[in-house]
Amino acid sequence: MSAGKKVRGQILDEVVSVTGWSRDNARRRLRAAAKSPPGSGRRVAARPRKPRAAKFSYDATRVLQRVWAASGGQCGKYLAASMRTQLDALERHGELALDGPGRLDPQGRYSAGVRAELLAMSAATIDRYLAPAKATDQLRGTSTTKPSPLLRSSITVRRAGDEVETEPGFFEGDTVAHCGPTLKGEFARTVNLTCVHTGWVFTTTVRNNAHTHILGALRASVEAIPFAVSGLDFDNGSEFLNHAVIDWAADRQIFFTRSRPYKKNDQATIESKNNHLVRRYAFYYRYDTDAERAVLGRLWPLVNDRLNFLTPTKKPTGYGTDRHGHRTRLYDQPATPLERLLGAKVLSAQQEAELIAYRDTLNPADLARRIADLQSRLLVLAKDKTEQLYLASFPSALPDIRRGIRVQAS
Repeated sequence: MSAGKKVRGQILDEVVSVTGWSRDNARRRLRAAAKSPPGSGRRVAARPRKPRAAKFSYDATRVLQRVWAASGGQCGKYLAASMRTQLDALERHGELALDGPGRLDPQGRYSAGVRAELLAMSAATIDRYLAPAKATDQLRGTSTTKPSPLLRSSITVRRAGDEVETEPGFFEGDTVAHCGPTLKGEFARTVNLTCVHTGWVFTTTVRNNAHTHILGALRASVEAIPFAVSGLDFDNGSEFLNHAVIDWAADRQIFFTRSRPYKKNDQATIESKNNHLVRRYAFYYRYDTDAERAVLGRLWPLVNDRLNFLTPTKKPTGYGTDRHGHRTRLYDQPATPLERLLGAKVLSAQQEAELIAYRDTLNPADLARRIADLQSRLLVLAKDKTEQLYLASFPSALPDIRRGIRVQAS
């Protein structure tokens, strides 16, 4: 370039401020552009990128895959936050051993050095090393939530952003229909509750959405959740907006609200749980028999223990701006629902000790095996029936249906 040093510096400053590049990157790109100006026909050959040298050992990678599977497939950010808890639990229950083979590691790859490597891995590194092991594909179902005019005018409307979750106890709730591709006939529903403040979940399956079954699920949730339920927020479905449920909530002095019709952001917390809790673990099959509901009844306590005691979550804390000036969401550090509950200081010392002791009895690998066995049982019970229903409704979709079922079976 023929310009002076001062002018070149000013040009570089402008490029950096506009593009957000580093100065070294901007300098390299400007040099490359100067060597091949527009219309010259010359192209700068791309420099071959050297493959990144492996920082962590093969043993650490293999053990990481097993820990990830035992954790329920947590993402890198969550697994990095819970790695110490996962390793401690697996060691405590003999799944991993520092001095030889364990049930989860029959080759004996795990050692003090491998443990140190796993604890040193960043979230991005974990995701990169696990990329070959990650694959997911599932069948899709049908939404069954329809706004109901029943009692709507007497229920407080809660909008996205309304601050009612400053302490544990306010739950968002929803039902997930296990109907497969058709809404005809009777089919099971899973009632899903999530504490907005802590992320604590309670999940149970009922025969249908009759208010008697829904009320039974809500009563069971109040007994099972280890802290007081102070509020419930539902959508506009008639399974919740009925006199029986509202009177029950009033008798227990539980604050009752509803979201706006067709505004899923008003219930963002529970909507996300419907997907990566209910659909992830129970798939999109049709369940309408006593045997299938019995399997779901055994599955949900295991899943709830995994999510409440061993799986971190992160919560939005506000908004900020990135280096380009774009508005971005800010989140806190990942923590398990139990850790958030303990941090809220709403439990007695005895209750805290009991919950910590119960967490220490949980074996992540054993939970993974039991959950996988129950999912396999669901597959046996519902696969053929659901495939036939999909084929009757969507004849051209059979190859995709079978491919999705094979993925779930694996």
